[in-house]
Amino acid sequence: MTSVCSGAFLLAAAGLLDGRRVTTHWARTRRLAREYPAVTVDGDPIFVRDGHVWSSAGVTAGMDLALALVEDDLGREVALTVARHLVMFLRRPGGQSQFSVALWSAQPATDPVRAAVAAIHADPGARHGIGDLAAHAGLSPRHLQRRFTAELGVPPGSYVERVRVEAARCALAESDDPVEVIARRCGFGTAETLRRTFHRRVGVAPSDYRDRFHSTASPATTSIGK
Repeated sequence: MTSVCSGAFLLAAAGLLDGRRVTTHWARTRRLAREYPAVTVDGDPIFVRDGHVWSSAGVTAGMDLALALVEDDLGREVALTVARHLVMFLRRPGGQSQFSVALWSAQPATDPVRAAVAAIHADPGARHGIGDLAAHAGLSPRHLQRRFTAELGVPPGSYVERVRVEAARCALAESDDPVEVIARRCGFGTAETLRRTFHRRVGVAPSDYRDRFHSTASPATTSIGK
């Protein structure tokens, strides 16, 4: 039994996903988890197998799932042959997080926390230690730590890191700046720190992310549609 994208909602409504780990499109994971608490929703994998139930992320992830079914039924060599003909990865590197927008936190509910969040987004590469953020919020560091985590669901340090990763993602996709320059500008200090953090958060290296998402108008891409 399989589902593609939001098809997981149909299986969940029928009670077929209770007690199982599944995935769906990254923009629907919170809703699926909220409406069906008996289902374990994992928002990052391209597809998930739990026993006889397979689920996939977005629509095109259904192709990844189909290749996995071919491999499960007929073996790796047959699946590799199919993947080559379809010009696909047999195992796509990374997860959904490399495609998603920032939906990983709630919105701040009070002005002090809102001020701290605004400072982070205004300049992700600036100093954002708990003391710096507390000064923006007008609270003690301990008080801000507690309120920030309660309102946004993540501690300040984790939030800063995620905002910096988002800034680096945009820079990699929209500019030709070297990774070292992007690392310094986004607050990582060194390219190696950016690489480690990016791989942990996004699932791919910064250079691989740029290769996939960097906007170019090369002759090779423009000629495809002719």
